[in-house]
Amino acid sequence: MSTFLMQAAPNGSTSMAPTFLLVGMPGLSAVPSWWTIPLVAVYLLSVLGNSTILWIIALEPTLHCPMYSFLFLLSASDVGLATALMPTLLGLALADAHAVPASACLLQMFFVHVFSIMESSVLLAMALDRALAICRPLHYSTLLTNDVLSKIGLAIAFRCLGLHLPLPFLLAHMPYCHPQVLTHSYCLHPDMARLACPGAWGAVYSLFVVLSAMGLDPLVIFFSYGLIGRVLQGLGSSENRRKAGQTCAAHLSAVLLFYMPMILLALIDHLRVPIPQPAHTLLSYVHFLLPPLINPILYSIKLKEIRERILKRLLPRKGVVAQ
Repeated sequence: MSTFLMQAAPNGSTSMAPTFLLVGMPGLSAVPSWWTIPLVAVYLLSVLGNSTILWIIALEPTLHCPMYSFLFLLSASDVGLATALMPTLLGLALADAHAVPASACLLQMFFVHVFSIMESSVLLAMALDRALAICRPLHYSTLLTNDVLSKIGLAIAFRCLGLHLPLPFLLAHMPYCHPQVLTHSYCLHPDMARLACPGAWGAVYSLFVVLSAMGLDPLVIFFSYGLIGRVLQGLGSSENRRKAGQTCAAHLSAVLLFYMPMILLALIDHLRVPIPQPAHTLLSYVHFLLPPLINPILYSIKLKEIRERILKRLLPRKGVVAQ
């Protein structure tokens, strides 16, 4: 790996270097062409699956309701997140390119976190949607009106952009006291902020951004499912419980798929669990790349309306309808 570039500052710290160094998957740098194939395949399948969901929801008027509006936003965030990760991943896979210009690193960091927070926010909105549908079914249509949906969409956009817009500028002007070598194959702001000198207030803001979304959202989501579980236990018929539970199965699977690798990584780092670096790197790949790949499959299997309309659009002449 080439030597990192830094610029000396008067106080002995360093200013933003023109280059950050990324860490690739250990053991694969000698055969970069091998892991390009699954990487590109995962990306193309993710884009294809999520684009299909976006296409179906946009074309079908019967799917223009709160649950599918949130699913539309979830698929959009999945496409954006997978696309934001690809430049550095493909650079490492195709050319073993560890050095990334600081401007490109900051740009990737911005989009990766914008789409990550967007996904987390949409999963939170979907959890509240399911809680209202099951806990307050008689008031559902009056509580989640089109006006309310528009406000939720604006709140998600403000949360993503408003929280993260200052970060590239703060990181670009922070003093750095550590070698500017990152611990992932892509640029993340906690990873970049930890390289700053002690007391850099931009690092404190970075921590606030992470905790305000990734720390708060799963707590509210699991609280919502606690309320849903209480209501399901009170339903007299097991058939009613099964039908109500099915509407939550795809969303709960998407929640676990998105948050569990992140929680495991946080616990491993906090408890200093000695695991091999390849396992640590692979877990971070799972956190970012698996949800965009699996979510379209989950929702196509679990939601009959999506499955039927996909088949209807793809096989119109045969009139195939999912059973």
